[in-house]
Parts: sequence; structure tokens; C-alpha cells
Amino acid sequence: MVLWPSERKRRRKVTEMIDQEESARILYAGLSPQDVPRYTIAQAARYVGLSPTTLRSWVRGRSYPRSGTAVRSEPLIKASGLLSFSNLVEAHILRALRRDEDVRMSFLRTALSFAEKEYRIERLLLSEQLRAAPGEVLLEQYGRLINLGRAGQLALRHFFDAHLKRVEWDALGRPEQFFPGFVSVPVLPAPEIPRLIVLDPGVSFGKPVLASRMGLRVSAIVSRIDAGEDEDAVAQDYGIERREVDAAIDFYERAA
Repeated sequence: MVLWPSERKRRRKVTEMIDQEESARILYAGLSPQDVPRYTIAQAARYVGLSPTTLRSWVRGRSYPRSGTAVRSEPLIKASGLLSFSNLVEAHILRALRRDEDVRMSFLRTALSFAEKEYRIERLLLSEQLRAAPGEVLLEQYGRLINLGRAGQLALRHFFDAHLKRVEWDALGRPEQFFPGFVSVPVLPAPEIPRLIVLDPGVSFGKPVLASRMGLRVSAIVSRIDAGEDEDAVAQDYGIERREVDAAIDFYERAA
């Protein structure tokens, strides 16, 4: 069988990724880099723009009163102890769906379970198929459960798509990089939020770094600014643009 150059390139990339993954599993005691516990709830909440209380309820579940009795709401995200990069992506996607704090977690769980069973996909929130039919089914089912009109459904879809654009997927369809951005849907079209900050489970232990300099942590830039150094001087010293220094400062302040 003769393979086109593009197909040979794709297969070679997949093979290289499998080799890298096997090395990573040895390094991380059998876990993939995406599934290594890394972040506290407070850290993860900062990176995805959530309150720690909300994220804790998604990860740990919560109890609330109903008709005089305590009702237990089970977690939406499966994590024990620290959160992984995969959990971080799940929280980011869920944030796009649960824009209204009054929406019950049960609606999210029902819509998610329906879409996963319909397409036989485990952990749909970690699948690139969110951009295809399974994602459409998830949004439609969720929209019906919370009684969204057509305008509300369209707004939800735009918001959801904007969040998906902040995630890059590898050749096997798994989340590979997350570009934090406190995404909103403006009234008028606006340029996409620049991808200047990135979290990659294979780089700097999954901490926020500059996308152009993957080894340069956001915290390193901010610590120099906090020490009184000039922004332009820091940019020149690292060989980066001034806007990248500003992005690091802005990300740190907004995530604090």
C-alpha cells in the first residue's frame, strides 16, 4: 500500500507521540502527563477564572437542603487530591456551560451523560469530538433542560466555541495545551484573545509559561516586576515583547 506524504507524516507524528507517552508513563509512575496530579483547587480555580467554592463543588460534590432534607450532589469532575491538567481542561469547558450560578449541577450531569451514552464516549469534556456532533448534542440537551430560547442557545454556543479555541489537541485527540483566557462574548465581534500564556503538562510541570518561550514561567516575570524592575527592561532581558510582559502581569493579577 502506497501512503501519501501527508499520511506518512501523520503516522510518524502519532508514533513519536506514543514513544514520548511511554517515556512519560515511566517518569510519572504509569500516568500520562495529562493525568498527573498537579494543582490545588485554589490554583486551578485561578487558572480557569472560577471561584474556589464553585470548583470545589464540581470536584468534591456538595450537600444542600431540599424539602427539609439534605441532598447530596455528586462531583462533575473526577479527581482525588490534587487536580490534573485533564481536570483543568474539564473545569474550563464546564465554565462555558455553567455561566449562571443558579443552574443546578444535575442539569449539567444529565446533559453530559446523555451525550456520552449517545456516542459511547467516556469523559466527553476531554475529547476533541466536542467540536463535532457529540458537542452539538450536549449543547442542545443542556439548552432544553435549562429552558433556553433560540437567542440563549446561540449565545451559549458562541461562548462554548470561544472556550474550545483555548485548548489544543494532540494527534490522538487528547487535550495537549491550554491557553488561559477569561473568555467572554462581547456584543460586537472582537479579535480573539491572544494566546500569549499557555499551560502544557509536559513543560515546566504544567505551570503557566509564555507561549513564545515555553521555559519562561509567568511567575518569574511577575516576581521581577514586583521587585521594582522596569517592564521594558525585563522584556529586553528575556528577549520578548513588551506585550508579553504585560500579559504575564495581567494574567497574574486577574488570576489572583
